[in-house]
Amino acid sequence: MSCACGHHHPRHDHGGEGVPIALVRPMIALTGRLICSDTAQMMTALSLLPDHVALSRAEPGCLRFDIWQDDDPMIWHLSELFTDADAFAAHQARTGASEWGRQSTGIERDFDRREIRPTVRPEQVPDVHAIDALLRDAFDGGDEARLVAELRRQGDLSLSLVAEAAGTVIGHLALSPLTGDAEAFALAPLAVAPKMQRLGIGGALVHEALGRAGKTPVLVLGDPAYYSRFGFVPAELNSPYAGPHLQVHGELASGSVIRHAGAFAAL
Repeated sequence: MSCACGHHHPRHDHGGEGVPIALVRPMIALTGRLICSDTAQMMTALSLLPDHVALSRAEPGCLRFDIWQDDDPMIWHLSELFTDADAFAAHQARTGASEWGRQSTGIERDFDRREIRPTVRPEQVPDVHAIDALLRDAFDGGDEARLVAELRRQGDLSLSLVAEAAGTVIGHLALSPLTGDAEAFALAPLAVAPKMQRLGIGGALVHEALGRAGKTPVLVLGDPAYYSRFGFVPAELNSPYAGPHLQVHGELASGSVIRHAGAFAAL
């Protein structure tokens, strides 16, 4: 379907709610408070929490670890996210053996632990900075982040999907319009947070994008061993990216001329 910008966009059939991603094991989210009873406990928190936060964020199963002080200086709020129960257990074990764990036993804990599953949904305005950070982390550089930002700026971001877990963006996929002999989309980039890779997040994003694209062909430049599982096949097209890694999902005549959005030329 076309909109006022003149581009074709995939249909959105799922309303405002995200589509759940089936994981083998649920993720763990923790929210709550640390409550100090006196100034000595508050000073312990001020002294030791910065290192505790840094060490927690460095854990292989920790996706988010945020702690901030309330207007009441005796109270800290926290919001944490872990890949699964084993990751949370490893965090608890490391914490218990740490300087923070040994010296903070008297500080009251008021925590709520939940099992959660991520969902896929279209990007929203507050996601933009998180998407940028995810792309830089997943690709260890800024090219893909700049590509998505430029597609968005030029009105060529036909579809931007995020995988989200408890408010944290853990995956992203973009579709942009292709011009030439037939209407089609380019799938690029596809990114998953390094700590959540190989768990099905990327596949869920691809399935959702293909469903939203409907009958419009989707092209990707990527690993055939990965994308063939979604029905992509080699594409013999007139494209600067022609070669064994150019693949198509849907019907597109052999030899068709296709051109990517202008943002790709800057890569």
